[in-house]
Amino acid sequence: MGESRLESLLQLRSCEVQLTLSGNSLSWTFQKGRFCWGRRGPTVSIPVNEIVKVHQGDTKQQSKPTDAPSNLFTVYHISRKSDQQWILEASTFTAHSCQEAHDWVMVLQDRIQNCGAERPRKLLIFINPYGGCGKAGRIYINKISPLFQLAGIESDVIETTRANHARDHIMETDLGKYDGVVCVGGDGMFSELLHGVVRRTQSDNKVCENKEGVTLTPCKLRIGIIPAGSTDCVCFATVGINDPVTSALHIIIGDTQPMDVCASYHYGELMRYSVSLIGYGFFGDVLRESETLRCLGPIRYDLSGFKMVLSNRFYRGTVEFLEADDSRSSPRDNTRCRTGCQVCSESSERWKEEGDAESHCCDSDCDTWKKISGSFVAINVTGMSSACPKSQDGLSPTAHLADGTADLILVRECNMFQFVRHLKRHTNKNDQFALPYVEVHRIRAVRFTPEKLDEEEATRRRKGFFSSLCGAQPETSNWNCDGEILDCAQLSVRVHHQLIQLFARGIEGTSCCR
Repeated sequence: MGESRLESLLQLRSCEVQLTLSGNSLSWTFQKGRFCWGRRGPTVSIPVNEIVKVHQGDTKQQSKPTDAPSNLFTVYHISRKSDQQWILEASTFTAHSCQEAHDWVMVLQDRIQNCGAERPRKLLIFINPYGGCGKAGRIYINKISPLFQLAGIESDVIETTRANHARDHIMETDLGKYDGVVCVGGDGMFSELLHGVVRRTQSDNKVCENKEGVTLTPCKLRIGIIPAGSTDCVCFATVGINDPVTSALHIIIGDTQPMDVCASYHYGELMRYSVSLIGYGFFGDVLRESETLRCLGPIRYDLSGFKMVLSNRFYRGTVEFLEADDSRSSPRDNTRCRTGCQVCSESSERWKEEGDAESHCCDSDCDTWKKISGSFVAINVTGMSSACPKSQDGLSPTAHLADGTADLILVRECNMFQFVRHLKRHTNKNDQFALPYVEVHRIRAVRFTPEKLDEEEATRRRKGFFSSLCGAQPETSNWNCDGEILDCAQLSVRVHHQLIQLFARGIEGTSCCR
């Protein structure tokens, strides 16, 4: 039996199979005899890097180890229940002898160690006890912890007791003994880990993150997300499904997905980091209004959105942005960022060559900045598609996870029915940008300066039909930054290329095309 290829005739569930290990693939073919006309049966093939564990014995001997030799060995591997949903399956093979079973176990274990990404051995896990209406703890205990134990992953588990508990713990603890940090919760919990990991990395590397023009140091510690919150948009946009078991399996096999991060500044002072939506106008007003309805739970977002649609508010200001000079992609090219995305892969080399020049442009008033002034119903900046179960394609379907850009979506002043038409297109296959009052730009940096209304316009708005029902419109809105309110109107946003790494591989797909 050669080193690169190993074959044996074995038994699987009382069927004879030809088990083959070739390169980085393990496959078994059911032999003739059970199938019509003496043909061979189907072949099952799995990548070695999607094998979670191999041990000698059957599944019962995994939970109750025994010293007795066995001619059985079990392969725990990933199986796809649907396009994006993963499950764990166990296949127990019967060899001709205990030695043959032992040989297969040793060879497979060696191949797993030398194939694919580096797998985590110890994780720091944070559980939000209130996440997903209090289900986060049960999800971890019943579904995730057994998987981590099977894979031999050690874990230190912390149940958070206050806001920013996870962020503060990351800033203070010794992270050298961990291969990653994981949150069991929603987007708010992920944001805490994001801020903790980014700030800790900058602190350890003596980088002053509060300076707007500084180049931040990329984070090496990977972040995992076990979706268990009211909103899990980051997980959905990077994995393709909000399923705790699927996310746990991505963590176990060490999948790694680099990701861009947007940093928001108010007059040069760092406000927050974000990976999804930074929205002014409609989405900012919806978040502000929803804070007054917290007692209603998640439905408060629907009620607040309905109220803001009726209000039909728009705000004056000037948007300046540094457009990405990249012929390889555009926000209207109908592509999708998928696993192994070529646009994101090629951006790494391009940024090495152009990094210094871009940094200079972002910090100065060079003539590559474009300017648009007017009245806007919504100003949205999204560093990824921002897809979710209700909007499968998201705010910007062609946005990329790790190409160093974000998409700027401007919805100019329009009537209520026109804006509803734009919103409705987020839930179907129609192009939400193919409207005369909507435009989209792929950018690397943006800044917004609000403008005051003249007295005549302010008076007209106060006398509007819905003003008495929905409240008078304020002179300026606020920003919605990944679900957190930034109580300011002036804002600058800069994209930091591949600043963090997630335990993910992007949404799987056969091509990047729609």
